Amino acid sequence: MASTPTATPVPELFEGSADQERRRALRVMKGVALGALIFMAVLFVVAFALQQQAPGWAYVRAAAEGGMVGALADWFAVTALFRHPLGIPIPHTAIIPNRKDEIGRTLGEFVETEFLRGDVVRTKLESTAIAARLGEWLAQPEHAERVAAEGAAMASGVLTALSDDDVQDVIESLAREHLIAPEWGPSLGGWLGRIVDSGAHHGAVDMGVDSIAAWLEANHAAFTGLVSRRLPSWLPSVAHRLVDDTIYNEAVKFIAAVQADAQHPARHAIDGYLTRLADNLQHDPATIGRLEDAKSTVFDSPRVRELAAEAWNTAKTGLLASLADPESSLRRRAASALAEIGGRLTAEPALQRRVDTWVTDAAVFLVDRYRHDIASIITETVERWDARETSEKIELMVGRDLQYIRLNGTIVGALAGLAIYTIANAVLG
Repeated sequence: MASTPTATPVPELFEGSADQERRRALRVMKGVALGALIFMAVLFVVAFALQQQAPGWAYVRAAAEGGMVGALADWFAVTALFRHPLGIPIPHTAIIPNRKDEIGRTLGEFVETEFLRGDVVRTKLESTAIAARLGEWLAQPEHAERVAAEGAAMASGVLTALSDDDVQDVIESLAREHLIAPEWGPSLGGWLGRIVDSGAHHGAVDMGVDSIAAWLEANHAAFTGLVSRRLPSWLPSVAHRLVDDTIYNEAVKFIAAVQADAQHPARHAIDGYLTRLADNLQHDPATIGRLEDAKSTVFDSPRVRELAAEAWNTAKTGLLASLADPESSLRRRAASALAEIGGRLTAEPALQRRVDTWVTDAAVFLVDRYRHDIASIITETVERWDARETSEKIELMVGRDLQYIRLNGTIVGALAGLAIYTIANAVLG
């Protein structure tokens, strides 16, 4: 019988129900195996005492003797796996505690070489209709809503865990690296030059001219005193009004002429100015420097940074509220999109083949590239286990079956002893 472990067993109060059931089953089988050994010992004593009066008991004695030998031998073999039999440090006993790390490495290598192979993974995945099954599952609205809810919970958790200051620092760092640090002048100049060359700016010029015309029409009174207040005070008021009206009317006529004539000199002047500006932005260091200074001034403004922080906080708050509300448009659209994807995966064989191919290729790539790292989880986990606890865990999982070996050894030993005695008695007399 396997000896009682020297380590204090884990109290059943702290074990799961499955482990408690395994422990009870192990105790029962240990009792059965021990009972078989005791039965053979008692039978041996009785047969030994009676074999002189009745020769037939000699056969019983031989069977009992063989049964005891088989039971003791198998008890020793089973016990030697987990601990030293009777606490005696016999060589090549307590195999699992002493070779725990080696067992872990061997198990990891076995999993890596036999299971985590690209051909094994590919064969398994190619025989499984992954996309079709996923599509059938996602096509059901309750499943799509469940996935959307789980995704929303994960996204909410990530957003909640993010530090606002850290996010703002990251955004500022990215903005400075990719937006502020590069020179804008050459890029803007080239972009503006292409617009002017293609004439695409004419629409903007027309809109500007139309806006000025509309403003002049609505703001005649704004010209009152615009020039006349600078005239001598001794001039009559009629002359003042005449000057202001003349300025206003000339401005209206000028804008109307620009609107009516696509070749107006003012339009050509604008084209020339934009052309020079595009060239200066690309090649004039002074113009480029002024633009860079203005850009830095704007982005380094405390108000701009406050606005960026407010924008992030507003976006985060709104997104968290939408993710938490099952009836929000975001959640409904996500669930609807998932259900639509499921329907397409179910109904489109070509899409199924593409998805299956993507999944299979990705899985094979990951297995081929990281199978050693995956298998090392087994090795490293076993290495971290305590030797005694490891032995107890393994015995709890397979010990019940090993007790059957002890019981079978008792029975086989009894039959072998009976057979040997019978043959020897028949041959030798």
